[in-house]
Amino acid sequence: MDKIIVKGGPALHGEVKVSGAKNAALPILASSLLGDGTSTYRNVPDLVDCATMLKVLNTMGCEAERLTGRQKSVCQVMVGPHITPEAPYELVKTMRASVLVLGPLVARYGRARVSMPGGCAIGARPIDQHLKGLKALGAEITLTEGYVEARAKKLKGGTVNFDLITVTGTENVMMAAVLAKGRTVLENCAREPEVEELARVLNKMGARIEGAGTSVITIDGVDSLRPVEHTILPDRIEAGTLLVAAAISGGDVLVKPAVPEHLEPVVLKLREAGCVITPQEGGLRCKAPKILQPVNVTTTEHPGFPTDMQAQLMVLMCVANGTSVISENIFENRFMHVAELHRMGADITIQGPTAVVKGVKKLSGAPVMATDLRASASLILAGLRAEGRTDVARVYHLDRGYERLERKLRGLGADIRRVKA
Repeated sequence: MDKIIVKGGPALHGEVKVSGAKNAALPILASSLLGDGTSTYRNVPDLVDCATMLKVLNTMGCEAERLTGRQKSVCQVMVGPHITPEAPYELVKTMRASVLVLGPLVARYGRARVSMPGGCAIGARPIDQHLKGLKALGAEITLTEGYVEARAKKLKGGTVNFDLITVTGTENVMMAAVLAKGRTVLENCAREPEVEELARVLNKMGARIEGAGTSVITIDGVDSLRPVEHTILPDRIEAGTLLVAAAISGGDVLVKPAVPEHLEPVVLKLREAGCVITPQEGGLRCKAPKILQPVNVTTTEHPGFPTDMQAQLMVLMCVANGTSVISENIFENRFMHVAELHRMGADITIQGPTAVVKGVKKLSGAPVMATDLRASASLILAGLRAEGRTDVARVYHLDRGYERLERKLRGLGADIRRVKA
């Protein structure tokens, strides 16, 4: 099992490339099931989760692969006439996003059998809203032996009002509705850029979707879709993490490519902390202040501050000049990194869904353990600032969402390396 060793001190400088967005690539790969033929996707990050989705598609009878050599960021999915509409537990248990094949399968093949995803360390993420949406389109849903089975001779358009905002639920039902007969209206939808990106791809395939990126999405069903070629947008969470890396190390870094409007809430908080953030050369440049100022943050659905950046901003506030208050409104267990930060000298008090962070003059390197994807990134960020050596264990979490992060940071001057534990 790998671990990452960081020795704090160097200020990061230079330019770093952002990979494609995992949370856009996963539903887009699943959408391949909606049309026969070969779809080609560029800028797909080389991550464990993306590899798992390719395995899921292969298990069903697709020919899904990542190209090699200079085309390593390209994935191709060939959908032929013989598809087995089932996603087995062995794969779904390793990646919740596997459930995104449910909507495409029942829409295209009239049936789907997909393992129920398990729980998650950061909190419960049930799929009841996915099933509610599919039922509204006419699917018959049964739960048996840990699997969701959905059947429908032909889905029919309808109105779905999500009880709570759900990104994957919005995406799953949207993919089902593109082949339903008639018009579907989705209300209280997730507004994330990744939802917009999926709608963009579906429309390129021949779908008729309007309103993606707003709370109401309208879909007029079509008879069939065709394969597509598409380049995945840059990962806004990776970009935000790299901006924080520049800030916490006292550096000056150009992060590109990046879409500024996708990062507005993160940029706003970094500016409040004293950073100078400027759009430049298709990306964002972050220049750290001499003294970081405290900021208060409340996570919420897009376009609010993303929960996936909460841990990274908390680490930054650990070395700010004052007290910050961070409220987590999305997941109930997303402060598990706090115990590890305490080992490094952070002063953080948890009060229910709120963390009170008192800035300290220094952090100290220590052996720490990653508990989830974003927590692993936050511990590496802490190691960039800490005095001495920080060993981050369980970095398989990191590899689910960051493509060779340690190499990117080393290219900016960080003293960081990966070793076999």
